[in-house]
Amino acid sequence: MVIASAEGHTGKSIVALGLVAALSRRVRRVGVFRPVARGAEDDVLAALLDHEAIDLGPEEATGVSYDDVHRDPEAALATIVERFHAIEDRFDAMVILGSDYTDVASPTELGFNARIAANLGASVVLVLGGIDPDRREPRTPADLQQLGQLAMDELASSHATLGAIIVNRAATDPDEAVRTLSSLAADVPVWAIPENPVLGAPTFGQLLEATRATLTSGEEALLDREVLGVVVAGMSMENVLERLIEGAVIVIPADRSDVIVGTLLAQQSGTFPTLSGIILNGGFELAAPVQRLLDGLRVTLPVAASPLGTYDTARSIAHTRGSLLRGTRQRRELALATFEDRVDVDALLEHLHVSPTTVITPLIFEHQLVSRARANRRRIVLPEGSDDRVLEAASLVLRRGIADITLLGEEEQILGRAAELGLDLDQASILSTSGPQLRGYAEEYARLRAHKGMTLEAALDRVKDVSYFGTMMVQTGDADGMVSGAMHTTAHTIRPSFEVIKTKPGVKVVSSVFLMALADRVLVYGDCAVIPEPSPEELADIAITSAATAREFGIEPRVAMLSYSTGESGSGAEVDRVREATALVRERAPELLVAGPIQYDAAADPSVGAKKMPDNPVAGNATVFVFPDLNTGNNTYKAVQRSAGAVAMGPVLQGLNKPVNDLSRGATVPDIVNTIAITAIQAGAK
Repeated sequence: MVIASAEGHTGKSIVALGLVAALSRRVRRVGVFRPVARGAEDDVLAALLDHEAIDLGPEEATGVSYDDVHRDPEAALATIVERFHAIEDRFDAMVILGSDYTDVASPTELGFNARIAANLGASVVLVLGGIDPDRREPRTPADLQQLGQLAMDELASSHATLGAIIVNRAATDPDEAVRTLSSLAADVPVWAIPENPVLGAPTFGQLLEATRATLTSGEEALLDREVLGVVVAGMSMENVLERLIEGAVIVIPADRSDVIVGTLLAQQSGTFPTLSGIILNGGFELAAPVQRLLDGLRVTLPVAASPLGTYDTARSIAHTRGSLLRGTRQRRELALATFEDRVDVDALLEHLHVSPTTVITPLIFEHQLVSRARANRRRIVLPEGSDDRVLEAASLVLRRGIADITLLGEEEQILGRAAELGLDLDQASILSTSGPQLRGYAEEYARLRAHKGMTLEAALDRVKDVSYFGTMMVQTGDADGMVSGAMHTTAHTIRPSFEVIKTKPGVKVVSSVFLMALADRVLVYGDCAVIPEPSPEELADIAITSAATAREFGIEPRVAMLSYSTGESGSGAEVDRVREATALVRERAPELLVAGPIQYDAAADPSVGAKKMPDNPVAGNATVFVFPDLNTGNNTYKAVQRSAGAVAMGPVLQGLNKPVNDLSRGATVPDIVNTIAITAIQAGAK
């Protein structure tokens, strides 16, 4: 498919990123091609190639330069076709991104993109801008209809096939725009993405570049926050306060100490809008007493000094455009969520005849996790509300509708930090561990632990701990699951669940698995995190529970009980332990397909399995790998993760009556999002 537009600044990048993400969840191999590129300065191409689903270098993904098109359009077109077909066979689907109207920029540019599409045999996804790029004014549905008709006529004259129309940045009624454009071509699907000021806003860091400013105080991490407005503070403090707006940058002459201090105090008070930053203009040195005061306030809000005057500073800010491609992960996630909310990507790909693959890649599996969690939305508590990664993950989970989130901590602090980071946590519930729920949870904890001598007074103290408080939320049904561990040890996270949630009926031990997403399938590894040296009974328990976990995540369980020998070929205490565990599995769960003792290669490789254990349905086809001890399991999952490039999701705790999952203290935001989705699915399966 070719993504093309009839003019510049329509925001094709959000459509391109959205389609690459959608395709990565539908097919195994996604390719990107840029027929006319701007060389090393092509930020759009660089951003697409940076997507984890794309395995291409910029040279392979490029056709010709704008200079080539100027010199000889016909020769350039021939080169484009040749270079495209040189890589096409390597991919199941290709996203072809049309030119940007930043260099060729002529009435014939859409026509050239249409000729490219016709010669590559690709349908055109036509992107129309909901805002006039020259006048910067919203377009009416009638304006869009006229623009759409002109574009469709141009495509038809070049024999290009129109596959879909997407209006981006629809500033008027998006639904009316869809109805109006649908009247032009009844068989072409039309969608409209509403204008979102955040997606087009520059970051504070970009404004520092534009104004030649230097950061003097505040957190460097907050330079990525979007700027949604500008206030030039050339007035007295009381008038400045009345004009503060959410997400604004405040431009203050550096010799106006009263306004500087007043603005920072307003920010710290929590009773005024949250700002994105302050730029001190004029090139003046900040007075030493004022700088000492700022140091004492420990300001997190970025404050920068620019040598420009007020007019030039404001003018530079006004001419700085935001870039989705240079934005933060939050902005890209917001863009993708906005795209998926307004564009039925499954219907679009069906219309463009993109068939889904039967192979399960890591991206496809992650999408399946999110889709299943979203379909049966659960309440997940996150005890570590003071961790930035947790806050960002919570914002993403809420935006994508994966789960309902409760954060533990002080509401003012959490919302204040979220505002500084530019995160939306309006839909989150925030609870203090000293709040009104404490006594009820303490009473229930004391009742459950009375046999251990627990008193109410001691319980009140213990349940204030975030891990105990979150666990009691799950135990009492106020939450469906808990995810923690970004700031706490594994023991601190899961000990409360051992004390009060307990194991499921018929399960004697709590164990864990990793969901190992390989290039073409997902395997289950257990136990790699909890039980150091399981007995035969515990190994059998791990196998049966791991098989049940596999089913929860759509994996048909074929269980391999791993050892250093296969079948009856070996002997010794370790092999006998696995052999005994295998017999127990067959006795307790006769419906399970299980093989053991079996070596890893015989379990994973069909040709080896056929030789070492012929006619066994598990040999060579195992999906659940049960390791004989923690040492073997932990090292193996890490070896496969690093050597095979597998995505390891977990550890996923199993065997508990209600789901509680532990994070690594080095967990990334995507790790936390995936673990929340996994926990929600476990809660739904229960």
